Amino acid sequence: MASFGAGNPYGDPNWYNGAYHSPYYKETHKAWRARCRSFVEEHILPFVSEWEVNKAVPKDVYIKCAEAGLLPVVVGAHSGAFNLVPKEAPEDLDYFHELIFVDELARCGSGGVLWGLIEGLQIGLPPVLNFGTEEMKKRVAPDCLMGRKIISLNITEPSAGSDVAAIKTTAVRDGDFYIVNGNKKWITNGIFSDYFTCAVRTGGQGMRGVSMLLLEKDSMPGITTKRMDCQGVWPSGTTYVEFDQVKVPVANLIGKENEGFGVIMKNFNHERWGFVVQATRFSRVLLEDSWNFANKRSTFGKRLVEHPVIRWKLAEMTRQVEGIHHWLENMTFQLCQMPKDQAMTTLGGPIALMKAHSSKIFEYCAREARQIFGGNAYTRSGLGERAERLYRDVGAYAIPGGSEEILLDLAIRQGNKSKL
Repeated sequence: MASFGAGNPYGDPNWYNGAYHSPYYKETHKAWRARCRSFVEEHILPFVSEWEVNKAVPKDVYIKCAEAGLLPVVVGAHSGAFNLVPKEAPEDLDYFHELIFVDELARCGSGGVLWGLIEGLQIGLPPVLNFGTEEMKKRVAPDCLMGRKIISLNITEPSAGSDVAAIKTTAVRDGDFYIVNGNKKWITNGIFSDYFTCAVRTGGQGMRGVSMLLLEKDSMPGITTKRMDCQGVWPSGTTYVEFDQVKVPVANLIGKENEGFGVIMKNFNHERWGFVVQATRFSRVLLEDSWNFANKRSTFGKRLVEHPVIRWKLAEMTRQVEGIHHWLENMTFQLCQMPKDQAMTTLGGPIALMKAHSSKIFEYCAREARQIFGGNAYTRSGLGERAERLYRDVGAYAIPGGSEEILLDLAIRQGNKSKL
């Protein structure tokens, strides 16, 4: 069997090596992999440094990604996204197709580019697809899936992060409209967004008073956005969003009033699973770059790889990257096999645990790569550019989507509850 990719040691998942076998991947996945890599090689990799400096992914890249038939896959295999756009889905579309696309895209070594291109869509559109009216889906989804419009998920607030039930943004019913007031913080893609999938308080305190609304910037005055300067993921457009007397039609309610918490929870597994795919490939990128550098750089008359301490670092990175990838494939297989409602409850704890594990591995690999690259990983250009950039991006995987601490606790609480 032919190998795929550059063939660097552990530079790709082992099923890319023609000698390895996998129970998960079929010919359709191999064809899809080639399609994804071709797009990333031509339209993403040559421009990452430029987009990092400009802190934005150009709008035409969204459209190119959609025209290549790739973008709709990021909202989930069972979302029906390809039924809403004039693009054919891969044969036997499943979560492994999405895994392959996000994994290949993450070869760019920039969390900001990934979040800028796919994250708003991946987390912002599913509430519309899963709970929106048919009219809303037909009006909003096609433009988002084809890269013509940008959507973002607006839940986090200055005083409400992982504690979603503590949100304070209000939506007061006034006839056929809701009047929305409040603010959101750390909103990915916010400054680029045309649509805002927004958690609001329509009832009393706690989760039972939360609803989801679709806000539209062009037709609803009172929405202002301001870019936030963050440590990493610069092209993602991290945003502070303010809502001042925004008049939203009741028809823009997503799901039922005061039942928005269920809408939010529905996509958490998919969101966190997506973070694992990204963090795992970023760890692999750091491993591959470190391996290549260690075979080129010489110190004290030896190549770095000839020093036992460097080989130990590469081995420690490798065992962790390979381990998390195998776990990821197993969880992806479960997502493919389980009914959605069963997966949401059964896999909530394991995926939370896996997400926390993946960000810890990412942080470990970022630090070890920096030590291998030395001063080269302390500058924002040159040989260690990706190591420097990914070191700054780590926090964007350890905190959003549920912090490591919250998710570790969630996994144990859910496991204990299932035992009882």
